[in-house]
Amino acid sequence: MRFRRLLVPLLLVTTAQAAAAQGNSECSFYLPQAENVCNAAIDGTRLFHPIAGLLVSGGNPVIGTAQTLGGLPHFFISARVNAVNVTPPDLNYDGSSNTVSTKNDIIFPAPLVEGGLGVWKGLNGGLLSIDALGSAQLLPVNKIDNLTVDPDARKIGDIALGLGYGARVGIIRGTFPLPSVSVSVMRRTIPEIRYGDITDASQDYQYAVDLQATNVRAVASMRLLILNLAAGIGWDKYTGGATVIFRDPISNLPQPPINIELSNSRTMIFADAVMDLPIFKIAGEIGYQGGKDQHLTTNFDGIDTSKGHLFAGAGIRLTF
Repeated sequence: MRFRRLLVPLLLVTTAQAAAAQGNSECSFYLPQAENVCNAAIDGTRLFHPIAGLLVSGGNPVIGTAQTLGGLPHFFISARVNAVNVTPPDLNYDGSSNTVSTKNDIIFPAPLVEGGLGVWKGLNGGLLSIDALGSAQLLPVNKIDNLTVDPDARKIGDIALGLGYGARVGIIRGTFPLPSVSVSVMRRTIPEIRYGDITDASQDYQYAVDLQATNVRAVASMRLLILNLAAGIGWDKYTGGATVIFRDPISNLPQPPINIELSNSRTMIFADAVMDLPIFKIAGEIGYQGGKDQHLTTNFDGIDTSKGHLFAGAGIRLTF
């Protein structure tokens, strides 16, 4: 009996380790070299998805402030750019090892146009004041080689067009020394973006990814002379789908498309500084998206896939 009690946990651990070593179940039907290419393509989607979510979401939904607008007829409009460091994986990978080489790091920019309308000024002190928020995200995919937009997707030229909407609710409309505090929820989507092209003989896999992001933020801000300082925390949920195609390195034939569902969540912190000029406001933002171990099978050379990402942003806002 004692032997059986020791043997059962050992078998469970061994089985779990063997399952983890097998990689993605969608790839388990292929011979080892082809399985490695298949795993690299699927793991690439899981690596890229939270980065795409960070680009379109950023930190503060109204860069530089937590203070609500104060009801009708007040509104704001802003233009900003989010940026994050991206390391694209090499598409010329034959599966002879489980390590995929990578290309040079790229600072990838994502311009956004954002606006908001004061819906209700709230109770005393701004409690429960409400702003309606909207955004249009632009992803200039031509900044990364082999990154393209689906031909049928929303786009402007070669730039993918994403849309967002949400609301911000005031908790306190502060006056010094008390900060303004608000919470917000945004929903953002971007169309399908493809990395790689299997019709190119030098590329062994491709993947196409779309994204829906839900952003929750809690922000506090305070005015100090001509400066506004803000800081906040956030939680993001990224969902979507991906379609993967790879070429069998033995037969050199493209394999049937593999469709997978993607789901990630991340936490973040961020801080803003704004120069509050009479007509417009110039803002900057820096933040950090926390990492998460996704237990990827593939090793991407030089990339810690469980590490978080620094991001930055800058913009101009007009409030009326």
